[in-house]
Amino acid sequence: MNVRTLSPLDRLLERCERALEAIAGMPMATRPSPANGIAEAELDDAERRHAAGLMRVNHTGEVCAQALYVGQAALARDETNRAHLLHAAAEETDHLAWCAQRLLQLHSRPSLLNPLWYAGSYAIGAAAALVGDPVSLGFVVETEHQVEAHLAEHLEKLPAADERSRAVLTRMQADEIRHADAAQQRGGIALRFPLPQLMHASSMVMKTVAYRL
Repeated sequence: MNVRTLSPLDRLLERCERALEAIAGMPMATRPSPANGIAEAELDDAERRHAAGLMRVNHTGEVCAQALYVGQAALARDETNRAHLLHAAAEETDHLAWCAQRLLQLHSRPSLLNPLWYAGSYAIGAAAALVGDPVSLGFVVETEHQVEAHLAEHLEKLPAADERSRAVLTRMQADEIRHADAAQQRGGIALRFPLPQLMHASSMVMKTVAYRL
Protein backbone atom coordinates (compact mmCIF):
# COMPACT_ATOMS: atom_id res chain seq x y z
CA MET A 1 0.00 0.00 0.00
CA ASN A 2 1.45 3.38 -1.05
CA VAL A 3 1.42 6.16 1.53
CA ARG A 4 1.24 9.61 0.02
CA THR A 5 3.90 12.06 1.13
CA LEU A 6 2.54 15.52 1.72
CA SER A 7 4.14 18.31 -0.28
CA PRO A 8 4.96 21.69 1.34
CA LEU A 9 1.79 23.07 -0.28
CA ASP A 10 -0.26 20.21 1.15
CA ARG A 11 1.14 20.92 4.62
CA LEU A 12 0.40 24.64 4.26
CA LEU A 13 -3.20 23.96 3.23
CA GLU A 14 -3.60 21.53 6.10
CA ARG A 15 -2.36 24.15 8.57
CA CYS A 16 -4.73 26.75 7.11
CA GLU A 17 -7.63 24.33 7.44
CA ARG A 18 -6.75 23.66 11.08
CA ALA A 19 -6.55 27.40 11.76
CA LEU A 20 -9.94 28.13 10.22
CA GLU A 21 -11.53 25.23 12.08
CA ALA A 22 -10.07 26.35 15.40
CA ILE A 23 -10.95 30.02 14.96
CA ALA A 24 -14.29 30.02 13.16
CA GLY A 25 -15.53 26.47 12.84
CA MET A 26 -17.24 23.88 15.00
CA PRO A 27 -14.62 21.12 15.20
CA MET A 28 -15.70 17.52 15.47
CA ALA A 29 -14.59 15.65 18.57
CA THR A 30 -13.37 12.07 18.27
CA ARG A 31 -14.48 11.36 21.84
CA PRO A 32 -17.89 12.06 23.37
CA SER A 33 -18.16 15.08 25.63
CA PRO A 34 -17.74 14.26 29.33
CA ALA A 35 -20.85 16.41 29.88
CA ASN A 36 -23.06 13.94 28.01
CA GLY A 37 -25.59 12.29 30.28
CA ILE A 38 -25.36 15.00 32.96
CA ALA A 39 -28.49 17.07 33.48
CA GLU A 40 -28.27 20.80 32.82
CA ALA A 41 -28.23 22.74 36.09
CA GLU A 42 -30.58 25.60 36.84
CA LEU A 43 -28.23 28.57 36.97
CA ASP A 44 -29.30 32.14 37.57
CA ASP A 45 -28.16 34.81 35.09
CA ALA A 46 -25.06 35.78 37.08
CA GLU A 47 -23.98 32.15 37.47
CA ARG A 48 -24.59 31.42 33.80
CA ARG A 49 -22.56 34.45 32.69
CA HIS A 50 -19.75 33.52 35.06
CA ALA A 51 -19.67 29.89 33.87
CA ALA A 52 -19.75 31.11 30.26
CA GLY A 53 -16.86 33.49 30.92
CA LEU A 54 -14.78 30.68 32.38
CA MET A 55 -15.61 28.33 29.52
CA ARG A 56 -14.81 31.08 27.00
CA VAL A 57 -11.35 31.36 28.58
CA ASN A 58 -10.94 27.59 28.32
CA HIS A 59 -12.10 27.61 24.70
CA THR A 60 -9.55 30.32 23.91
CA GLY A 61 -6.92 28.27 25.69
CA GLU A 62 -7.69 25.36 23.36
CA VAL A 63 -7.48 27.66 20.33
CA CYS A 64 -4.02 28.64 21.57
CA ALA A 65 -3.10 24.99 22.14
CA GLN A 66 -4.07 24.12 18.57
CA ALA A 67 -1.92 26.95 17.22
CA LEU A 68 0.99 26.13 19.50
CA TYR A 69 1.09 22.44 18.54
CA VAL A 70 0.62 23.10 14.83
CA GLY A 71 3.34 25.76 14.87
CA GLN A 72 5.71 23.41 16.67
CA ALA A 73 4.90 20.50 14.35
CA ALA A 74 5.46 22.64 11.27
CA LEU A 75 9.13 23.14 12.15
CA ALA A 76 9.85 20.02 14.22
CA ARG A 77 13.15 18.45 13.16
CA ASP A 78 12.25 14.88 14.08
CA GLU A 79 9.35 13.15 12.31
CA THR A 80 8.34 11.16 15.38
CA ASN A 81 8.17 14.37 17.42
CA ARG A 82 6.09 15.96 14.66
CA ALA A 83 3.69 13.00 14.77
CA HIS A 84 3.54 13.23 18.57
CA LEU A 85 2.68 16.95 18.43
CA LEU A 86 -0.03 16.42 15.82
CA HIS A 87 -1.53 13.57 17.88
CA ALA A 88 -1.65 15.86 20.91
CA ALA A 89 -3.26 18.55 18.73
CA ALA A 90 -5.97 16.05 17.74
CA GLU A 91 -6.77 15.46 21.42
CA GLU A 92 -6.83 19.21 21.99
CA THR A 93 -9.40 19.36 19.17
CA ASP A 94 -11.68 17.30 21.41
CA HIS A 95 -11.23 19.89 24.15
CA LEU A 96 -11.97 22.67 21.69
CA ALA A 97 -15.16 20.97 20.54
CA TRP A 98 -16.32 20.24 24.08
CA CYS A 99 -15.78 23.87 25.15
CA ALA A 100 -17.53 25.20 22.04
CA GLN A 101 -20.50 22.95 22.72
CA ARG A 102 -20.62 24.02 26.36
CA LEU A 103 -20.58 27.69 25.36
CA LEU A 104 -23.61 27.10 23.14
CA GLN A 105 -25.40 25.35 25.99
CA LEU A 106 -24.67 28.36 28.20
CA HIS A 107 -26.06 30.67 25.47
CA SER A 108 -22.71 32.34 24.94
CA ARG A 109 -19.98 32.66 22.30
CA PRO A 110 -16.22 32.24 21.86
CA SER A 111 -13.77 35.10 22.29
CA LEU A 112 -13.94 37.75 19.58
CA LEU A 113 -10.14 37.89 19.64
CA ASN A 114 -9.51 34.23 18.79
CA PRO A 115 -7.75 35.08 15.49
CA LEU A 116 -5.25 37.18 17.46
CA TRP A 117 -4.72 34.47 20.09
CA TYR A 118 -4.20 31.86 17.35
CA ALA A 119 -1.67 33.93 15.41
CA GLY A 120 0.36 34.75 18.49
CA SER A 121 0.41 31.15 19.72
CA TYR A 122 1.38 29.82 16.30
CA ALA A 123 4.32 32.23 16.18
CA ILE A 124 5.43 31.17 19.67
CA GLY A 125 5.19 27.48 18.75
CA ALA A 126 7.17 27.96 15.55
CA ALA A 127 9.83 29.98 17.38
CA ALA A 128 10.18 27.27 20.03
CA ALA A 129 10.59 24.63 17.31
CA LEU A 130 13.32 26.67 15.63
CA VAL A 131 15.42 26.47 18.79
CA GLY A 132 15.24 22.67 18.70
CA ASP A 133 13.00 19.77 19.65
CA PRO A 134 14.15 19.51 23.32
CA VAL A 135 13.19 23.15 23.92
CA SER A 136 10.01 22.77 21.88
CA LEU A 137 8.95 19.73 23.92
CA GLY A 138 9.97 21.53 27.10
CA PHE A 139 7.66 24.33 26.05
CA VAL A 140 4.84 21.75 25.85
CA VAL A 141 5.68 20.49 29.35
CA GLU A 142 5.64 23.99 30.86
CA THR A 143 2.49 24.98 28.97
CA GLU A 144 0.60 21.90 30.09
CA HIS A 145 1.70 22.34 33.70
CA GLN A 146 0.40 25.90 33.67
CA VAL A 147 -2.84 24.81 31.99
CA GLU A 148 -3.29 22.07 34.59
CA ALA A 149 -3.01 24.67 37.38
CA HIS A 150 -5.36 27.01 35.54
CA LEU A 151 -7.98 24.27 35.16
CA ALA A 152 -7.73 23.45 38.86
CA GLU A 153 -8.44 27.11 39.57
CA HIS A 154 -11.46 27.12 37.27
CA LEU A 155 -12.83 23.93 38.82
CA GLU A 156 -12.96 25.83 42.11
CA LYS A 157 -14.49 28.95 40.54
CA LEU A 158 -17.32 27.25 38.62
CA PRO A 159 -20.82 27.60 40.06
CA ALA A 160 -21.34 24.65 42.41
CA ALA A 161 -24.32 23.36 40.42
CA ASP A 162 -22.59 23.41 37.01
CA GLU A 163 -21.64 19.74 36.87
CA ARG A 164 -21.55 19.68 33.06
CA SER A 165 -18.75 22.24 32.82
CA ARG A 166 -17.00 20.56 35.75
CA ALA A 167 -16.99 17.20 33.95
CA VAL A 168 -15.47 18.75 30.82
CA LEU A 169 -12.70 20.54 32.72
CA THR A 170 -11.88 17.47 34.81
CA ARG A 171 -11.33 15.36 31.69
CA MET A 172 -9.32 18.12 30.06
CA GLN A 173 -7.10 18.38 33.13
CA ALA A 174 -6.33 14.64 33.00
CA ASP A 175 -5.41 14.91 29.32
CA GLU A 176 -3.12 17.89 29.93
CA ILE A 177 -1.23 16.00 32.64
CA ARG A 178 -0.75 13.11 30.23
CA HIS A 179 0.47 15.44 27.46
CA ALA A 180 3.05 17.01 29.80
CA ASP A 181 4.32 13.60 30.91
CA ALA A 182 4.58 12.38 27.30
CA ALA A 183 6.51 15.46 26.17
CA GLN A 184 8.90 15.12 29.10
CA GLN A 185 9.50 11.46 28.31
CA ARG A 186 10.32 12.39 24.71
CA GLY A 187 13.15 14.65 25.89
CA GLY A 188 11.51 17.95 26.82
CA ILE A 189 13.83 20.06 28.96
CA ALA A 190 13.00 22.49 31.75
CA LEU A 191 12.72 26.06 30.49
CA ARG A 192 14.99 28.63 32.08
CA PHE A 193 14.06 31.96 33.63
CA PRO A 194 12.36 34.12 32.46
CA LEU A 195 10.41 31.98 29.95
CA PRO A 196 7.99 30.32 32.42
CA GLN A 197 7.30 33.68 34.05
CA LEU A 198 6.65 35.35 30.68
CA MET A 199 4.34 32.49 29.69
CA HIS A 200 2.39 32.91 32.93
CA ALA A 201 2.10 36.68 32.44
CA SER A 202 0.82 36.32 28.86
CA SER A 203 -1.64 33.67 30.03
CA MET A 204 -3.00 36.05 32.67
CA VAL A 205 -3.59 38.71 30.00
CA MET A 206 -5.40 36.21 27.78
CA LYS A 207 -7.60 34.95 30.63
CA THR A 208 -8.55 38.46 31.75
CA VAL A 209 -9.50 39.61 28.25
CA ALA A 210 -11.15 36.39 27.02
CA TYR A 211 -13.41 36.23 30.09
CA ARG A 212 -15.12 39.38 28.83
CA LEU A 213 -14.41 39.45 25.08
